[in-house]
Amino acid sequence: MINPSIFKSYDIRGLWPKDINGKNIDQIVKAIVSFLIKNLQKEKITLVLGRDMRFSSPIVFERIKKVFLSYGATIYNLGLVPTPTVYFSIFRFNADCGIQISASHNPKDYNGIKIALKEGNRLIKVGKNTGMNEIKERALNNDFIKPKNDFSGKLIEIKDAVDVEIETAFSDLKINNLKKLKLIVDPANAMGILYFNKLKEKLPVTIEMINAYLDGNFPSHQPDPLQFDLWQDLQKKVVEKKADLGIMVDGDADRIFFVDEKGKIVTATLTTSLILEKIFALKPKTKVLVDIRYILNVKNQVERLGGVLSISPVGHALITKQLNEEKAVFAGESSGHYYFEEIGGGESSIRVVLLILKILSEKNQPFSKLIEEVKTAHESGEINFVREENVSSKEILEKVAKNFNDGEISWLDGLSVSYDTLRFNIRASNTEPLLRLNVEGFDKKEVEEKTKKLINLLLSLGLKKH
Repeated sequence: MINPSIFKSYDIRGLWPKDINGKNIDQIVKAIVSFLIKNLQKEKITLVLGRDMRFSSPIVFERIKKVFLSYGATIYNLGLVPTPTVYFSIFRFNADCGIQISASHNPKDYNGIKIALKEGNRLIKVGKNTGMNEIKERALNNDFIKPKNDFSGKLIEIKDAVDVEIETAFSDLKINNLKKLKLIVDPANAMGILYFNKLKEKLPVTIEMINAYLDGNFPSHQPDPLQFDLWQDLQKKVVEKKADLGIMVDGDADRIFFVDEKGKIVTATLTTSLILEKIFALKPKTKVLVDIRYILNVKNQVERLGGVLSISPVGHALITKQLNEEKAVFAGESSGHYYFEEIGGGESSIRVVLLILKILSEKNQPFSKLIEEVKTAHESGEINFVREENVSSKEILEKVAKNFNDGEISWLDGLSVSYDTLRFNIRASNTEPLLRLNVEGFDKKEVEEKTKKLINLLLSLGLKKH
């Protein structure tokens, strides 16, 4: 039996071995292969395959490998790698697709499968609008394309996947003449360790890691950079060691957050605002994306630098799609994902790190001061509300909208209302029965007051704070 709920908006993910296990993994993988054969219109698939360090990942890895080989696939075996390495390697090897085995920031009892296709120079992440429903139906109904008897696959071992990804980032971003900065990094016993071990060898930078060994038990803490209270050891260490900055990385290293030299966590939109200077220096007057939750800081910086800004809905698969469709060169998401056109619109945490180090080296100013210079708006931070499963988020948002007819209303992703000095967004989570509130504005007091009013309004509509 397969739990239908494991087929998520952006990946396949569930508890091991309750939802995903040795008994049903073959069904899931056969459904994936069948989807790929049909949609790529190829009998023999070329696949890039990677995994994280979770204890169940080697089992899933072996099953995926065996099933794909039985269908005659050529597999580039990357082994243990971060998720962005898989995206990068799809283009490096001109593969049809890539699979990463990971449950990202989820606790240790979870695992999952991320699937991405290559279409020319574009990355297409398989989600609910790009094939996940077909994979789900095939898996639940045992509807598989049968492998040809005379097919035999080929396995190619790749040992330098992370090295080549980093070398290419250095070249693309023209990274040189970095100063001897001091970094404290917390990869939370997860895949970011591989990146920073390599950077230690290549950079004139002192990198000190805490929780620096791979461990699928996550003995230090869950690798979720949006749970800011989990990263207090990093914040303290940055101050104690008088480091130039701290870095926190999620479980599969496709998200990254920074801590300034005072131990303060920097919001993702401010990181985006800071690195835009380098993005536009390399590619002047191009288009960049920011997601609907917070736009004001980024909008101001884009206008100042002569670029073009486009607003996207929330969700990494959707942002990758919009970046490619609009021929944007970069996107920054407030959850800590950063996307680059060179990787087909996929994430690259390592490029963000290199750009930050380049800026710090050239400006010769504290990180906190550089962030303050690009900050023009205040953000509330995301506030979550629980709704009953049978309560329509659409109805709630329509009731909220009636209270703000004097503002500019957008339904791009949930409800956004904008005024001259303030805006807010309320949207339903793609993965949980939650409504998420974000407020931003140019005056801190006004943001705080509006946030309180919105919280009270949502509570009056029967929601509960999460």
